[in-house]
Amino acid sequence: MRYSSAGAGPKESVLDMLFTDQPLARRLEGADAWGGVECARAHARLYPDSGAASELVAGGYAIFAGVGSPLTRALGLGMSGPVGGAEVEQMEAFFQSRGAPATIEMCPLADESLLKLLGSRRYRVTEFSSVLIRPLNRRESFPPLNTGVRVRRASPTEVDLWVSTVAQSFYEEGVFPAAREFFSTLFHVANATCFLGWVDGEPAGGGAVAVHQGVAILFGTGTRPTFRKRGVQAALIYSRLALAAVSGCDLAMVTTPPGSVSQRNVERQGFRLVYTRSQILREP
Repeated sequence: MRYSSAGAGPKESVLDMLFTDQPLARRLEGADAWGGVECARAHARLYPDSGAASELVAGGYAIFAGVGSPLTRALGLGMSGPVGGAEVEQMEAFFQSRGAPATIEMCPLADESLLKLLGSRRYRVTEFSSVLIRPLNRRESFPPLNTGVRVRRASPTEVDLWVSTVAQSFYEEGVFPAAREFFSTLFHVANATCFLGWVDGEPAGGGAVAVHQGVAILFGTGTRPTFRKRGVQAALIYSRLALAAVSGCDLAMVTTPPGSVSQRNVERQGFRLVYTRSQILREP
């Protein structure tokens, strides 16, 4: 299957109708928190000795998949109403008992009580991330274009190929074991479909999409250095959007570093920024 990067974006008026309000943020944060929980479950299945776990707290989840893992964090906190001190202490105890710092991905539309509590408990902002969305519908077309990029789903037997391809996109000097574990976990997330992009018969990049309650979450995306600027990302984005649309999703979301190449890539394919998250970590 081949996809173009032109003519398939949603109409601007449709995007304008999606207001960045608390109900939308609650839906997005809920989907992302679900994804985090499924990552912990997948990690626990693959690596039983890892201690991977999740715990419901403050309307979201605290997630552990190893000390230092990008998956180890709290998601969706404060999206269901006020947060009390006991809930923050519960979250902190979850991480402390596992030897990890308390780390929260905080939505700016979370209840203000959460920010007040964190401000009094030696938390500091360590980084930001952009949350972007794109509306979908079953009638939307994804017109083909002979770009030289062929995209297909990765089969269960191609887990090593997918992991190696995506990991090489991030670690040009060599992929270390922890990175392989991380991407292997992403491959095995429930309700996720992984794709490979091929150029001239070689695996050029990969990406994944998971579906939860009508929201398609795009993640695990990367292009090997020698194949960049050849339309691989556009093709991978479109293949996942096409699958999400026929699966009945009405919304796609993705999280990127602010102002990054990844953010520009998805914005070219019709995504728009809805808010910026803060990653907040408690000082030891």
